[in-house]
Amino acid sequence: MNSAMTAIKTIPLAALALVMMFTVADASAQCRTFTKKRCLPALEDYVQNDNYNTAVLIPGDEAELELTFFGDRAYRLLVCGHPVLGDLTFQVLDSRGNGIYDSTDKEKDHFDFRVANTQQMTIRVQVPSTDAVIQHEGCVSIMVGSKG
Repeated sequence: MNSAMTAIKTIPLAALALVMMFTVADASAQCRTFTKKRCLPALEDYVQNDNYNTAVLIPGDEAELELTFFGDRAYRLLVCGHPVLGDLTFQVLDSRGNGIYDSTDKEKDHFDFRVANTQQMTIRVQVPSTDAVIQHEGCVSIMVGSKG
């Protein structure tokens, strides 16, 4: 009888784990589709680096991503979010944490720049807070395109 009770308890936990796994995979697939349709065209004549840096965020969230940029290349860094999240802001920081770019007072979702030497930078994205009772989640993508 004890082993039967253990089996009954195990089945719901296994089912919950399976549902969660498919939910995460589904969210990832939805973000990838969103990124391809809504964000990729904004790279224009820059060649996308084939990395999809996406996350599902809610109002008030902040996310950081470290990326390596290679010397003597022009880049477009694009931060693209689902409209339900509002106007995202982002900062680009050097390896010492010094600010290189801040989109706060700009109406642009991208930053075009060139680096002389290979370096790592941190991209920090903020989703604005809201007082809404229902907190909607949405995809946020950080995309990088380059050209010679």
